[in-house]
Amino acid sequence: MDDMLSESRGAVTEYPAVWLAGAGCSGCSVSLLNAVSPDIRNVLFDPVLPGKHVNLRFHPIIMAGQGEPAMKVLLDTRVENPKGYLLLVEGAVPTAEEGLYCTIGDLSGKHMTMQDTLVEMAGDAMAVVCVGTCSSFGGISASAPNPSGSRSVSEVLEENGIETPLINVPGCPPHPDWVVGTIAMVLLNGLPGPDDLDPARRPRAFYGKLIHDNCPRRAYFDAGQFARHTGDPGCLYELGCKGPMTYADCPTRLWNNGLNWCVGAGAPCIGCVEPTFPDKLQPMYHKLNDDRLSRFKLKTR
Repeated sequence: MDDMLSESRGAVTEYPAVWLAGAGCSGCSVSLLNAVSPDIRNVLFDPVLPGKHVNLRFHPIIMAGQGEPAMKVLLDTRVENPKGYLLLVEGAVPTAEEGLYCTIGDLSGKHMTMQDTLVEMAGDAMAVVCVGTCSSFGGISASAPNPSGSRSVSEVLEENGIETPLINVPGCPPHPDWVVGTIAMVLLNGLPGPDDLDPARRPRAFYGKLIHDNCPRRAYFDAGQFARHTGDPGCLYELGCKGPMTYADCPTRLWNNGLNWCVGAGAPCIGCVEPTFPDKLQPMYHKLNDDRLSRFKLKTR
């Protein structure tokens, strides 16, 4: 099938990609499937950029293949394309009990744990793209008490001495534009430089602006007009909005094909793209005190 696609496109460069899914809810995959422009069909079958096509060879949630043949496709991608494939990772990495809290398949009668497979695949990847907050920072999957010992992808790779370039695309889930846009940027410009990523290794193109600065309710904040209940007019800061410490373009990009976003629907921002989500942003609907807010800004920016 890959040969047929290449012939039909003419001189199109194929970029192999594999998607691993660890501890999570599969919401990041669902978000990607809801991409609109380009939609998921365009992403999978058409060149994302002229002359460049992402060949998604393995995705445990949406692929039809299963069993050992699918596992062999995954591992063959590494052998056949050293330093030539993208590794996309959804979900945190369980490390307790030698990683047996999460296996992605069996091969030759042996469990393939998420932990071991990640280490094996990441070492020979062109780049690792962490899709969602769980893979980027641990997220909900690594929240207390964390019996599975789940950790972020970067923590596991650093512990194993793997220095493959890594890009975090957090969100619970991330906007599909952030995922597709990050892949497109890599194909168009190569691996991002230091100025392209923030200290949390997020693309500044999507995570470079403070939500609070672009919030349509900012005038309420400046005027000291605060909502008393969700859904009320006014700034949602008193109801626990994390917009003053959260960096993302949600207010301008919007979700569901530009229909709405959390604050637009009357709910406070919960800071789901931040490295401290969710444990250090609790209670979710309680106001951040000024000292906590200033310490967060100093640490992350």
